[in-house]
Amino acid sequence: MTRQPIEIAFERRGSGSPLVLLHGIGHRWQAWEPVLDRLAGAHDVVAVDLPGFGRSPLLPEGRGYDMPSAVQACADIFEDMGLDRPHVAGNSLGAVLGLELASRGLVSSATALAPAGFWTPRDRSWALWVLRMIRLSGRLPGGSALLRWRYFRVVAGGLLYGHPSRMSAEIMLADLVSMVGSPAFDLVAAAGRGYAYAAPAPSVPVTVAWGTRDRILWPRQAGRAAELLPRARHVWLPRCGHVPMIDEPEQVATLILETCASASRTEAA
Repeated sequence: MTRQPIEIAFERRGSGSPLVLLHGIGHRWQAWEPVLDRLAGAHDVVAVDLPGFGRSPLLPEGRGYDMPSAVQACADIFEDMGLDRPHVAGNSLGAVLGLELASRGLVSSATALAPAGFWTPRDRSWALWVLRMIRLSGRLPGGSALLRWRYFRVVAGGLLYGHPSRMSAEIMLADLVSMVGSPAFDLVAAAGRGYAYAAPAPSVPVTVAWGTRDRILWPRQAGRAAELLPRARHVWLPRCGHVPMIDEPEQVATLILETCASASRTEAA
């Protein structure tokens, strides 16, 4: 039986070996805008809206949002786009998807920024609760208008960013609107309640990075990641929050490019 192609929205820039960028729950490909052009100087960069987020519709009927299904969906998207073992970089949900793909040998390298799945049950409950509350705030009367107030942006944005004052009201509002309108949000959150990372260690180059100001997936979870991924490169991102490519784009872009380059050196050896 012929598989139905997975329809997604995406932004594609640059040339070279393919590099796919995967955002977090409720986000959209624009989360990568601060690093896109730098990455596109060395790679064919594809920043996607994951199925059911941004402008991408839900997965075709009959396909689920548990981790095995999500990994298979990513593999099918790669196939649909003609991407053979691309490099991948992800944030939060996208980061752990990248690690799962790397574990299965479906990518050439993985850069994981604050990956989900290395949590305790309490940490998991906190992360999902905070994200639901952020989403709920966008549905409240006057909630969007509050983003026009810089003090409110700094306080609310402090949960996601290390430097919330750098975010404009327009971008924060667009992100919130996208999060509220994501039909896959509840499906992914429900699947996440029973998930913890337990995949075999990847054989491809992997970098795991954590912002020291992450208030969604607390930095202490980096220790668990180091235990489960002993061969990976583990780094701190000082003064960064949960979405570090917005806080420190140059540092994050450099980290991703270094990880991709290490894979190229390994393949050439």
